[in-house]
Amino acid sequence: MQHVKKAVFPVAGMGTRFLPATKANPKEMLPIVDKPLIQYAAEEAVSAGIEVLVFVYGRHKRAIGDHFDKAYELEKELEEKGKTKMLEVARNILPAGIDCVYIRQAEALGLGHAVHCAKPVIGDEPFAVILADDMINPKGTTTCLQQMVDVYNYHHTTIVGVEPVPEENIGRYGVVSGSESSDSIIEMNGIVEKPAAKDAPSNLGVVGRYILTPAIFEHIERLGKGTGGEIQLTDAIATLMAEERVLAYKFKGKRFDCGSKLGYLQATVEYALEHSELKKEFRAYLKTLKI
Repeated sequence: MQHVKKAVFPVAGMGTRFLPATKANPKEMLPIVDKPLIQYAAEEAVSAGIEVLVFVYGRHKRAIGDHFDKAYELEKELEEKGKTKMLEVARNILPAGIDCVYIRQAEALGLGHAVHCAKPVIGDEPFAVILADDMINPKGTTTCLQQMVDVYNYHHTTIVGVEPVPEENIGRYGVVSGSESSDSIIEMNGIVEKPAAKDAPSNLGVVGRYILTPAIFEHIERLGKGTGGEIQLTDAIATLMAEERVLAYKFKGKRFDCGSKLGYLQATVEYALEHSELKKEFRAYLKTLKI
């Protein structure tokens, strides 16, 4: 059986909810304390054994490639000034042996289309998909993607990450239905993109973590435009279920919706409270606030 060694990062979205901050800066480059969202996502992939990071980007997202590239001028300046700690930080954004591939998505036609853009690099292999603005703190356990890779290595089939979502937010998610075969795994028999709360088959919303078999590409190719006039990955997964087993996995960890301003601020506060250099002083500062 093939192992999951490649991950796709769809990063072509405009990030309009964060304007004007995202007018010239990709939303995936917004920092949580001292690292951008896309770096947290890349680190999660590497922690799960991913060796090839595939970024599907738009024309305004060149900063992402620059972030993971070598910065000769910066490194030279840090070296000359003897700032060895900062030099190591700049040099070790990713560990050695990790390959980054950049694919231009000429037109933003939806998540399904973005995933399909990666087909020439993925080939006939299983692969992960990570949405960087769904940030998941493992809270002392293995990362979300590592958990899902472990599930894949046992079941060898498509897996989507899910979590219970409040009724008032159901319409923002793909929602799954099925029978629970264990405390964390659901044998899926349906998935609906952004249903009204009264029509939702469950309260389990799909979040930005997937492990997909290469069969998904053929199903994306058959699709027309779905919800929102886009090619929806959810729709391709729905048709894939007629051919192969699809599982939903209730991951362990705390998710922050960093595509929203509130979720982004919540993540910033909680990660600052865990930061080795800041947590003591930041906690003390928060106690001074009169809220």
